[in-house]
Amino acid sequence: MPLAKIHDADIHYDIKGEGEPVLLVAGLGGAASYWNPNLAAFAERYQVILHDHRGTGGSTRSEMRYSVELMADDLLRLMDVLKIEKAHLVGHSTGGAIGQVLAAIAPERIASLVLYASWAVHDNLMEVNMQLRRRIAMAMGEAEYHRTTPVFLYSPTYIRDNKEQLERDIAASIANTSSKTILDARAAGILAFDGLQYHDRITCPTTAIVADDDILTPPYASDIMVDRIKGATLIKVAQGGHALSRAEPKIFNDAVLGFLAKHPIAQKVAA
Repeated sequence: MPLAKIHDADIHYDIKGEGEPVLLVAGLGGAASYWNPNLAAFAERYQVILHDHRGTGGSTRSEMRYSVELMADDLLRLMDVLKIEKAHLVGHSTGGAIGQVLAAIAPERIASLVLYASWAVHDNLMEVNMQLRRRIAMAMGEAEYHRTTPVFLYSPTYIRDNKEQLERDIAASIANTSSKTILDARAAGILAFDGLQYHDRITCPTTAIVADDDILTPPYASDIMVDRIKGATLIKVAQGGHALSRAEPKIFNDAVLGFLAKHPIAQKVAA
């Protein structure tokens, strides 16, 4: 994956496929590799742009205060460097928060928006979950943080049935981990996010997709966004947890690609 220089950081990115651009934006973990189970299906139809968030993967490991707005600005600058005038955005969790910001502050750049297992404002459930993850990172270290992550992302049956895959995922996360202070700072930035302020400025076609058994951002978090964003629709699936796209990739791919196909990027009218 090449690097793009955006002001004060280098952002690791990759581009696959051809066609209308689609930004696949990862959640708290921030790594482009989150989308590996989905990449082939999306790249068959679209030009897919992936990136490691600042502080993760191959991007600059900035020891700093993080915010969703900072991450959104990083992505907008990456679009500028890559000369991407307008793109669809599919954002998982924190990636969906980033999408809310960009669709509001740069509406001419976002063609359509998929808010996947995302949220606009955290409640006590999210507070409990995220503060626990912060304490694990700071008190027990990065490795234990990654070893406990599947409990928050996946359903009990997925964890039961996919031991070997999860062990590989955990080992990869530990090998490429950010520092515990970056893990903590990114989580703190997420808890400070208030997406409600952006909703009345989002005008692009928008859908939310969420699994009924998501314990981090339950369906009611998506209900709030859909109720507030004009014209937004909702896709609910029975199971898949917070990592629906990885646990049930075909269900996710079919639903999201179906939505994107209904909202092609408008062609410029010749003068």
